[in-house]
Parts: sequence; C-alpha cells; structure tokens
Amino acid sequence: MRLKDDFITQDIDGTQFLVPVGAEAFSGIVRSNPTAAFIIDCLKEETTAAKIVDAMCAKYNAPREEISADVEEVLNTLRGINALEE
Repeated sequence: MRLKDDFITQDIDGTQFLVPVGAEAFSGIVRSNPTAAFIIDCLKEETTAAKIVDAMCAKYNAPREEISADVEEVLNTLRGINALEE
C-alpha cells in the first residue's frame, strides 16, 4: 500500500498537513500529530502495515500492541478519505 499521488504533505512549523491535490472523494486538509505524520511518511513508498509497525517500534518506546492499534487507526482514517492505494 502507499499514499495516493492525489495527496501531498506539507510541513509547517513542525506540523504535517495532508492536502488533496486532485482527490475527488475528499476536499479538506488533515493535520497530523507526530505519530500520524510518521505513518504517512512511511506511506510515501510502497509498504505494509507490518513494516510500518516495525519502523515505529524501532523509533518509539511503546508496546507493540499499542503501536499496531495506532497504525490501524491512521490507516483506517486514510482509507476513509480514499488516500491509500492498496
């Protein structure tokens, strides 16, 4: 899976914004917290949920189950706005 080309990110003052630039199903801006921004950055290249969880476990000191739940929550949000190619 990966982030669709119809979406770009912009970092402003340490906050990441996800912006549709051609998406027909979603018109708005998504402001990401640091965890969501990390996940979205992983999705700029072809990846899997498991690889994202592994990358987050290497970066953050949190239980794997909690990280996995966070990844699924962000992925489901991105699916909801049709931002993922799967």
